[in-house]
Amino acid sequence: METSDIIKALGAIAHASRLTVFRLLVQAGPAGRPAGKLAELTGLAPSSLSFHLKELSLANMVSSTQEGRFVIYAARYETMNAVLAYLTENCCGGNPCTPVAACCTPEGDQA
Repeated sequence: METSDIIKALGAIAHASRLTVFRLLVQAGPAGRPAGKLAELTGLAPSSLSFHLKELSLANMVSSTQEGRFVIYAARYETMNAVLAYLTENCCGGNPCTPVAACCTPEGDQA
């Protein structure tokens, strides 16, 4: 990932509402959640939620799919893992860090 993409991703989650939405989507797994459920869980007005989802989408942190009359949003794990990899690339001066935590993958994916 390019540095500019990392900055966009970090900027997108550098807001309390967007971070909350992103964490809810990570918890939901690859199936994601409908926008209405996100609004219910966060207490955000639909217009505010739409704005925050747009910002996350522009940073490639979430994807959306139309299912009937619902829009389902899901975390983009590949972007999240790329950001984590970038941030920890030179961790501990090149020595193994303790404890070592594996990156997240959607259920069923074996990276």
